[in-house]
Amino acid sequence: MTARRLTVVLGVVVVLLAGCVRSPARVEPEPLRPRWRALTLPVPPGAPGRLMLRDVVACAGRWFVVGAVAGPAGETRPAAWASVDGLSWSSVPVAASTFYGRRHVLYAAACREGRLGALGARGGGAHGNPRTGTWALAPDGRLREAAAPFELYGGPRAVSVSRLVAGPGGWLVVGSRADGAAAWTSPDGERFTLHEGVPELAGDGRGRTIGLDAVAVPPGWLAVGAVLPPHGTATLPLAWASADGRTWRRLALPASDGRSQAQRVALVGGAVVAVGPVRAGFGVWRAALPGGGAERIGDAGWRRVGGFGAAGTGVSSVRVLAPVGGGGLVAVTADGSGHGLWFSADAGVSWRPVVVPVAVPDGGDKAVAVTSDEDRMVLLADDGVGARAWWAGLPAIGR
Repeated sequence: MTARRLTVVLGVVVVLLAGCVRSPARVEPEPLRPRWRALTLPVPPGAPGRLMLRDVVACAGRWFVVGAVAGPAGETRPAAWASVDGLSWSSVPVAASTFYGRRHVLYAAACREGRLGALGARGGGAHGNPRTGTWALAPDGRLREAAAPFELYGGPRAVSVSRLVAGPGGWLVVGSRADGAAAWTSPDGERFTLHEGVPELAGDGRGRTIGLDAVAVPPGWLAVGAVLPPHGTATLPLAWASADGRTWRRLALPASDGRSQAQRVALVGGAVVAVGPVRAGFGVWRAALPGGGAERIGDAGWRRVGGFGAAGTGVSSVRVLAPVGGGGLVAVTADGSGHGLWFSADAGVSWRPVVVPVAVPDGGDKAVAVTSDEDRMVLLADDGVGARAWWAGLPAIGR
């Protein structure tokens, strides 16, 4: 080799080595390993079967878990459990009033002042579409199905009924109808009024909208979801603010990679934080709550503050986003292959994976849910064969 060629080769090597020095490999954060302790949820009275656990909430010193009991032939019946400390649980009596209500799987829960509300559904009819309804804890201690006309949640305009949330102003259901995102409001968690085709909330010339989650913020509500622009192939994240759940103002969230949704939202540390799938994993958006609440948030108030995870083998989604003591957040994600649990101590800027007691695959009749109070966290895992629950102290997860 000539001296000139040797100089060129060495120069290339130096450049490559310098590039390696300037671009170190990404270091994954060390997983958190809480000390999980098993919980026992009793099988409710009635026909035997396996437990199906779907959601868990806590408020005013009370904890609630909702789900169903599944029989050997695939039949289901709604079920719920309550606790005053998150450790000892008892079954909540359930009172259904309709044919499908007696077969509901309770899939989403909310609570306000120690009172439970839930969404339930069961496929039925000629097309197997979900027959959805709401449930509310009555003064006699029973979780009662609320009477409602079929087309309040179903019918030819039905698309989805996603989440139930509660706040000082009442109760709110968020979902989608034929013309886009929609909301249902109730002062008591029993009688809901549908608001569909609402300007800014529903789809319009800017695209078709979908509503996915909401959170109570003084003095009203903030909802999140996405919009599919006309002739577009990828959704963009959106948020909406409302003082009463009837009229809404649309807010655009930054979308830098061309495909994203805001799927879950929580209130933490004086800010609203939204999380959802982006092209490379999961993105995080945050907006500070100014005086006057969510109604005063503007488009410029939202910032993309972080991200975590990686693109999975299938459709990625965020199943849960819940605040924990001291300004933290926990999130449950699914990426096509399995579920993950994540913790953020800084309101969504940085995240660490959390080791869970069992691995739960994604898809089918499977679920993972989590919530917390100021002292402990409760985790549910249902792999489609069996369901279990655990708790862990919050100081353990924050270390």
